[in-house]
Amino acid sequence: MEFPVRCFTCGKVIGHLWEPYKELLSKGKTPQEAFEELGITRFCCRRMFVGHVELNKEVLPYSRD
Repeated sequence: MEFPVRCFTCGKVIGHLWEPYKELLSKGKTPQEAFEELGITRFCCRRMFVGHVELNKEVLPYSRD
């Protein structure tokens, strides 16, 4: 599914950081380094990134469009 716009726990807006996070990981950085570079300090917000699973490619074939 889509990455949430806000953290479920604290409500901080984090949706705009998903693409930069993925780019940093693809460049070989660890999640810890990416969080520090993006300024994500709260554990609840970090959980949103680490626990997210992209299912778009799996769900899209079942769309009615």
